Amino acid sequence: MKHFINLKDIKTKDLRNIILDAKKRKNYRRKLNTLEVDKGSPLKGKLLIQMFEKSSLRTRLSFYLAIKQLGGGTITLRSNELHLGQGSESIADTAKILSTYGDGFMLRTDDDNKLEKFKKYLSIPVINGLSPSSHPTQVLSDIFTVEEIKKKSISNLNICWIGDSNNVLNSLIAASVKLSFNLRIGCPKKFQPNLEVINWVKKNKRKINIYNDPVKAAYNADVIFSDKVISLNDKVNKKKKLIEFKKFKINKKLFSHAKKDCIFLHCLPRGNEVTDEIFLGKRSCVWLQALNRVHVQKSILLYCFGKLG
Repeated sequence: MKHFINLKDIKTKDLRNIILDAKKRKNYRRKLNTLEVDKGSPLKGKLLIQMFEKSSLRTRLSFYLAIKQLGGGTITLRSNELHLGQGSESIADTAKILSTYGDGFMLRTDDDNKLEKFKKYLSIPVINGLSPSSHPTQVLSDIFTVEEIKKKSISNLNICWIGDSNNVLNSLIAASVKLSFNLRIGCPKKFQPNLEVINWVKKNKRKINIYNDPVKAAYNADVIFSDKVISLNDKVNKKKKLIEFKKFKINKKLFSHAKKDCIFLHCLPRGNEVTDEIFLGKRSCVWLQALNRVHVQKSILLYCFGKLG
């Protein structure tokens, strides 16, 4: 049994195998309709239980399609509809029930500790669908998208992140260590990655480049990533934060410092951190990026179920 909680804890070889499997599966599906099952129905009879403590569109839909296309099924729970959400049932007892009824558990949570507690008590694989410190399924899918478009390994590319230091960036940093690619981060000084993340990078004998000037971060980039500056549960002064990020808006002028064939990726939903000209322009690959989550999450599920070919 294998969990998929944080990219830091997964072997590079396994991450590469997931990406390779996803590539094969996407190719196989080119002539299939949305709900047609993959050849061999590799997860026939398996049930994925999904639980959301935070809003979700892409993660919810992509995991639904992923398990369906593999021949399995899914049920979605809301934490506020469970005894657990009302505080009257322990995680240990809830985990026992989930393990009895289901074969895998995907959790989107507002509490990293909750993921670790479920991991402790579950006897089925747990997948992190997003937590405050990590968004591993998103970032692995993004890497798949980059390599699909650029037709080369991400380890040979200059990757740039412009925006807030959040859970998506944490996973991108972890991926940069695991897959050995150059990562340049552009953000205001007050919003740099925390010391725990930076120290982990150093411990693994890698380096990330942090700039408080977006132009320096974007210089010679093959890919520019971003995310919403003001997230749903952001508890900071939103007006002040937007002012801090004013010069970090991704526009045509900033893109002029990247390579001519630089692409733009955004995990969505978007805010005002990017202009329509870039987001809806020829360099934007955000819709392919969203679609690819289905293919990669299928391979993540197979990895967790011990069926990755």
